[in-house]
Amino acid sequence: FSAKFGPFITNTRDAPASPAAPAAQPVPPNAVLLKGPAGRLVANMNESLTVPTATTFRELPVAALEAHRARLNAALAAAGRTEKISFTHLIGFAIVQAVKVHPSMVDTLSMINGAPHRVSPQSVGLGIAVDMERKDGTRGLVVPVIKSAETMDFAAFHATYETLIEKARTSKLMPDDFAGGTIQLTNPGGLGTVASVPRLMAGQGTIIAVGAISYPPEFSTVPPERVRELGISKVMTITSTYDHRVIQGAESGSFLRTIERFLSGTEPFYEAIAESLHLPAATGLPTTAVAPAARAVAAASAASP
Repeated sequence: FSAKFGPFITNTRDAPASPAAPAAQPVPPNAVLLKGPAGRLVANMNESLTVPTATTFRELPVAALEAHRARLNAALAAAGRTEKISFTHLIGFAIVQAVKVHPSMVDTLSMINGAPHRVSPQSVGLGIAVDMERKDGTRGLVVPVIKSAETMDFAAFHATYETLIEKARTSKLMPDDFAGGTIQLTNPGGLGTVASVPRLMAGQGTIIAVGAISYPPEFSTVPPERVRELGISKVMTITSTYDHRVIQGAESGSFLRTIERFLSGTEPFYEAIAESLHLPAATGLPTTAVAPAARAVAAASAASP
């Protein structure tokens, strides 16, 4: 054996040395380890870089949205009830209803046996991005998910939303609360941001961002009474950032237009909300005509792998 293959190595000093383990990098005194939700956010953002996206923008007049929200909250207060309805409640519910009309907006791409496949989820999981301030003053982002949102009327949607937000505020979210997201809503408009193109999480089809509600910039210095005389409505920019491998710009543009139709009062959207809350239907409130392509602009975001 030894004549054919050479002698056995019997002295370990003759064996090749294994490579030395790399030395640990010193941690600067001003560096803080990101762990828990902050660490998961880093992982999610890094993974999002693998998803090529494009973004559609649409500017919506919000006179009807403001009027219906005010009317619903007034009716709840008059009935002695404690629920409050926010713009985000209404916009989130409109997104879910629009997904029923445009189900491709929650499709994702999966590589199976080396080949690309379009995957259509069996239900709609609406992720709600919640910006939280920690005790030390730093901020963090969590995204709990309203599961099977398409099966809910507004009352159930509102209750589930509020439960998740309360769990987020009290740091009681569980791992299952983050699972099952297929589309996400983020609302940077609450901080005055006019428009945003957020990162799309891997495994989700679309992320919707809502900008601040305000008058168009060209009317920002016009006296309020003159604005009322001119009939100028406040506006809101909404963006749809989607997985461009399985969703195209025309689909996203149509999706945003459907959301606008719901929020503008041209569909029986608010009537269904009032019914689910056991409130009388509104009468005499404004509706807004929706143009086929009113400032709907598709633009690619530089999100290549």
